[in-house]
Amino acid sequence: MKRYTEFEFSAGLRWTHWLRALAIFVLIVTGFYLAYVFIVPAASDEPVVFLNAKFRMWHEIAGFLLIAVTIFKAYLFVIDRQSAKERIAFMDILSLKVWFQQIKYYLFIGKHPELKGAYNPLQFVAYIGLYAMVFLVSLTGLILYVHMYQAGGIGAALYDYMRPIEAMMGGLAMVREIHHITMWGIMLFIPVHIYMAIFNSIMGREGSMDSIISGYRYNKTTKH
Repeated sequence: MKRYTEFEFSAGLRWTHWLRALAIFVLIVTGFYLAYVFIVPAASDEPVVFLNAKFRMWHEIAGFLLIAVTIFKAYLFVIDRQSAKERIAFMDILSLKVWFQQIKYYLFIGKHPELKGAYNPLQFVAYIGLYAMVFLVSLTGLILYVHMYQAGGIGAALYDYMRPIEAMMGGLAMVREIHHITMWGIMLFIPVHIYMAIFNSIMGREGSMDSIISGYRYNKTTKH
């Protein structure tokens, strides 16, 4: 069977993927420090260390990067012509036959189903879960942010909008708890995502991991 390359992911999709990965990595490292200080700066009589402030600064920068990338990715999903393959993947979710074929494939008892879009049903549902967690961690992060910077800038602009949401969530302590729990959910998603990407790349031999870098995937369909 002849193989040929097919352009699957646009530059915008690839850049948002890797910028989101970078933002999440920085958020996890700095977030752990802010919650459980694991580096103690050397003692100094001069007020020049401010290590906690530096970690908080990078946490906030990465947080706003994650929000910006997520908004842009949502825009691409709805508008971008190349993202049509992502949108069409929703059709496979509605097919029980594709679900059973995909599960059998992961259990090594069947072949990979023919998909209409870029993702199989399990991938698509997993990505929906990821974006739900990103939305929740961003929302709770903004609520925590406005309490630090309510005097001016973005914090002041969002303060009156975030406070009612904070109250609906049960108060600031509960918001912080939801923020931490959601972070753990994202952290659990990451190793599963990496494992499944490697699994599909090796088993499918379609260059699925290469496609998120180059944008191209191998197509098994015979080309005449």
